[in-house]
Amino acid sequence: MPRSFKLPSLGLNWRDPRFAMRVAIGALLAANLWAAVDAFRPFGGSVEDLERQRAELSRQQAALDARVALARKLTEKTQFARQEGDRFIERYFVDARTSASDITEALYRAATDAGVQSLPTSYDLQSLEGSDSLQMLTVTAGYDGNYQSLTKLINLLDKSRQLFIIESMQTAAPQQGQKLSIQLKIDAFIRGATAEGTL
Repeated sequence: MPRSFKLPSLGLNWRDPRFAMRVAIGALLAANLWAAVDAFRPFGGSVEDLERQRAELSRQQAALDARVALARKLTEKTQFARQEGDRFIERYFVDARTSASDITEALYRAATDAGVQSLPTSYDLQSLEGSDSLQMLTVTAGYDGNYQSLTKLINLLDKSRQLFIIESMQTAAPQQGQKLSIQLKIDAFIRGATAEGTL
């Protein structure tokens, strides 16, 4: 290649204001073309972007469906537990309108069937914490009898139609030839009670 080789002059003069203006207009045109390509892409992005979004939305929907199913199961279990609790209270708790006679009659019948002698009885009515319609009646009752009859009394109270909980039992050492004496502290439960009490 000869040493005198020179690029042919294209008539470009970097100091010419018209040339600088043409360069600026060309840059603006390129920027407009880039913006047009970006603006007219498919809405939502490319096919891969749309597939990714669809997969993410499907995953979110599956998670939401699982949460809804779990909430539905918990609701069903809660309703079942509430119904069972209401059934239990209806079956084993004494109605407030007849509580005094029902409890007294149940204790008297158990003592009579067991063949023991009833001693003086006292009652203490208390409201149950957290409930405005349930109360607990603590009955302190004494009984005289032999070992077999007192054991039968405990068994009858345990199998009573009402819910009786024997909180404590005290016995006195019998003298020779005397009957065995016990004092029972029994908890019974009352439903439909008011704040004023039932007994």
